[in-house]
Amino acid sequence: MVTDKVILELGKKAKLMRINILKMLTKAGSGHTGGSLSAVELLVSLYFYKMRHNPADPKWEERDKFVLSKGHAAPAFYSVLALSGYFPIEELMNLRKLGSILRGHPFSAVTPGVEVSTGSLGQGLSMAGGMAIAGKLDKKNTRVYAILGDGECQEGQIWESAMSCAHYKLDNLCVLIDRNGFQIDGPIMKIMEVEPFAQKWKAFGWEVFEVDGHNLREITDALDSAEKVRGRPSVIIAETIKGKGVSFIENENRFHGTTPTKEELEKALKEIGADE
Repeated sequence: MVTDKVILELGKKAKLMRINILKMLTKAGSGHTGGSLSAVELLVSLYFYKMRHNPADPKWEERDKFVLSKGHAAPAFYSVLALSGYFPIEELMNLRKLGSILRGHPFSAVTPGVEVSTGSLGQGLSMAGGMAIAGKLDKKNTRVYAILGDGECQEGQIWESAMSCAHYKLDNLCVLIDRNGFQIDGPIMKIMEVEPFAQKWKAFGWEVFEVDGHNLREITDALDSAEKVRGRPSVIIAETIKGKGVSFIENENRFHGTTPTKEELEKALKEIGADE
């Protein structure tokens, strides 16, 4: 059982992440706001509660591995990496600048802590599955985690990978799905419905957990439960709100691939309580 103190500390990290995400995106003037804010609690729970990793040695042999399949949420990923100590917090303000180590989508060749380059949706689960197979072959007591978007679960490759991961009984793999209900063209249910979603994953042979994607206790409990699953991979379907934390960004799909103005940033930071 996760203690109240741990949950409180994770909540503080989540707040800092949202502040950093909003500031870096406004400074860059381009990037993906909504889907970055919806993934905050998932990333916080992984990096500050569950995963074994070492910022001082990103290639540590015994590390758990992470794949951000929904690569457009890179600002959230960079924020958690910076708070973890992979690079200075100040570097976040160089997002998308020419020559920066923080590209528009995760790029493993230049960013410490990034295992694989992502951004082409639908491919991350295949890469995570490959890492999990490698871990089994190498007899490593390590785990692989991946965050997918619900929009990219409309991609056929996701389901081919899901079938493969179950076939190889990858119980060292845990997928978290940021189910914020939107993709770039609009609501998932209007573009291409994915329901019955949980039942699909169960039918493909996965252990399924369903949580409130902004409830840190539910997420951490699910991560603990997933680690105990044997003989099959696990998926945590996290119901989230796109743009979580800022009222005028929440569920407003125009912020899928756009950033706040300076005036909107000030309003957003006040809502979050950046000065508190």
